[in-house]
Amino acid sequence: MLTNNDIMKKLRVALSFKDTDIMECLELAEFKITKTELSAIFRNIDHPNYKECGDQLLRNFLNGLIIKNRGRRENQNLDE
Repeated sequence: MLTNNDIMKKLRVALSFKDTDIMECLELAEFKITKTELSAIFRNIDHPNYKECGDQLLRNFLNGLIIKNRGRRENQNLDE
C-alpha cells in the first residue's frame, strides 16, 4: 500500500521537482512549511527525523500544482 510519503516521492521524481519547486506549489495553496519539515517527509521511514506526510500536506501540494499549471479560478476557495 502506498503512503502519502511514497506518493510525494513519486511525484517529485516524475515532475523532476526540487524542494524549492514543492515549496512554491505549497505556497500557491497558502500552505507554509519549512525546508527542514519538507526534507523529513522524503527521509527513509527508519530515519530518526522521518516525518509522516499528512493528508493536508498532500492535498495542498496537489492544489498548488493545479494552480501552478492552470492558474487560479475566479472566486476560488482553497478549502474546497
